[in-house]
Amino acid sequence: MTKKTWEKTDAALSELTPEQYRVTQQDGTERPFANAYWDNKQVGIYVDVVTGAPLFASTDKFDSGTGWPSFTRPIDAAQVSEHKDVSLGMVRVEARSAAGDSHLGHIFPDGPQDQGGMRYCINSAALRFIPKEEMAAQGYGELLTLFDEAPV
Repeated sequence: MTKKTWEKTDAALSELTPEQYRVTQQDGTERPFANAYWDNKQVGIYVDVVTGAPLFASTDKFDSGTGWPSFTRPIDAAQVSEHKDVSLGMVRVEARSAAGDSHLGHIFPDGPQDQGGMRYCINSAALRFIPKEEMAAQGYGELLTLFDEAPV
């Protein structure tokens, strides 16, 4: 993928809904089973709602039963930074967008074992979904190879 610059800008922040702002900028968590993408089964990518950086692909999404979108891995690990989170009286690993330093969710070691065992439990409010058929028009055409069928 061609290196692009993904940045957090005041203009992007001003376009966030109150819920998107609360989740991404104030480390909030949205309600399970009451968010945009927990049950989304469309093919496409999920990008950082603040910077537009590509974060996750539908090919790595799975139903974790938690009520939040869950992924086995990011598209590019460099786009998701990991931080120790000791809030709520427990130790967890927080996932943040590397480009925008936005709170995304948390990472747990209880994902599908045959796919690496990780579960990136991500707030829908931190994401914008781009359907596969709109990816090229929105500047993400280079990522269409994520959906190529494996050779038989």
